[in-house]
Amino acid sequence: MRRWRCSRSEVTDDWSPRGSVDADGYDDNGTSRLVSRARRAFFEYMPIRETRAQAGRIYRRISYGPLLDIFLIDMRSYRDSTWNKGDDRDSFILGATQLAWLKRELTSSNATWKVIAADLPIGIVSTDAIALGDGPPARREHEIADLLSFLKHAGVGNVVWLTADMHYTSAHYYDPNHAVFRDFEPFWEFVSGPLHAGTWSPGQLDNTFGPRAMYRKGCDCEQGDNLAPCFGLQFFGRVDIDGKTGVMTVTLKDVEDNDLWSVDIAPKPDARLLQRVTSR
Repeated sequence: MRRWRCSRSEVTDDWSPRGSVDADGYDDNGTSRLVSRARRAFFEYMPIRETRAQAGRIYRRISYGPLLDIFLIDMRSYRDSTWNKGDDRDSFILGATQLAWLKRELTSSNATWKVIAADLPIGIVSTDAIALGDGPPARREHEIADLLSFLKHAGVGNVVWLTADMHYTSAHYYDPNHAVFRDFEPFWEFVSGPLHAGTWSPGQLDNTFGPRAMYRKGCDCEQGDNLAPCFGLQFFGRVDIDGKTGVMTVTLKDVEDNDLWSVDIAPKPDARLLQRVTSR
């Protein structure tokens, strides 16, 4: 059993490593003092082990036996400075190095389930996130389209996205039959959190990757946006994987630990394994 409430590394609201000005100045080596302090605060609040590959790197793969690999990605430290605006060529959310790492690690994973723990959801429209509105992939969506298409053609299945940032809870099923961009296999994305922050009303979904809201809960129009935590509309999620069947059960919960909605997802056969067997 795992509970999740996705967090993120943040310096200031909607900070990006390019174009953001540090009012606190810079050290002699050019390091932003604000960024240094923010990173220290993040690692003290949420301590994680250093990776062997690079000191201070957040993105990593965490394995939990044959049933689960978690891919913790960083959508803050390598993003563009365009607020997802401007020329497609200058827009990215993962960066080339992290995207290549994610493809490589997902391909090498033999776990039944590959869970991508992301800062931001894919299909909820937001100028500072990924989705921009209906239509073919644009700007930061190109990286997601590239990844989803790669996973399909590499035969990497049973990929689930867990994410947060939108201040309410929801379950999205992405179906290429309902999408403008169709070169991917269907998958689930679950949004929940953050805890103890203002609650928003559910956002608009775009049709680029064909998400359908199977469940969502936030504040309503009468309550207004950014509802205070004292009203109890705070959410988290729980994931269970059956050790015998491999079935993943995802449950969305409120702050009182009440079940709001749940789904059982049966794992699909590993296409890569089937390909190896048939090629013999």
